[in-house]
Amino acid sequence: LDEAGFNVQPLDLMRHAASHGSLYLVKTAIPDADEQLQITIQQALLQHYARINGDNSRLFADLPELLSLFDAQSIPYGVVTNKPARFARPLVEKLGLTHKLKTMISGDSTRHSKPHTAPMLLAAQQIAIAPQSILYLGDAERDLVAAHNASMLGGIALWGYLSATDKPDTWPAGKQFQHGASLKQFFTD
Repeated sequence: LDEAGFNVQPLDLMRHAASHGSLYLVKTAIPDADEQLQITIQQALLQHYARINGDNSRLFADLPELLSLFDAQSIPYGVVTNKPARFARPLVEKLGLTHKLKTMISGDSTRHSKPHTAPMLLAAQQIAIAPQSILYLGDAERDLVAAHNASMLGGIALWGYLSATDKPDTWPAGKQFQHGASLKQFFTD
């Protein structure tokens, strides 16, 4: 934004937009700009993101301990994201998760992305677990719709990238988790 002459936007304004993709981020930051300019800024954003992807990323609080619990109990876990592989894989690598994940499905791993069931079912196939036995954790309505339609138990990460306008109580989910500790409790109770 700064390079294009626009004001840098505060993180708390942009955080909720992160889950909806790069063009949505740009439209949130400069809603009054014309569509072609927004697309141009989006392409610049993606180039910049490719250079810094994961440099300042970290897992949410309590998740490192939860993943250690999964590892200790041989509970397989993975990622299903709509983020293209060219961005998702380097991010997972920088977070130190590449060799821990039993599946890594990106937005271009299947013909369709979430909310379609194809990426969900591919993940279930790769970890060799029936969809009905999988908890899928998400922070966007499309995540929970995909999980529900794939016969997975959906769990809402309420600490994730939700916006004030999201209505998670209306999403098809079996569980809601306020924070990573409540998710860990789900697995230890």
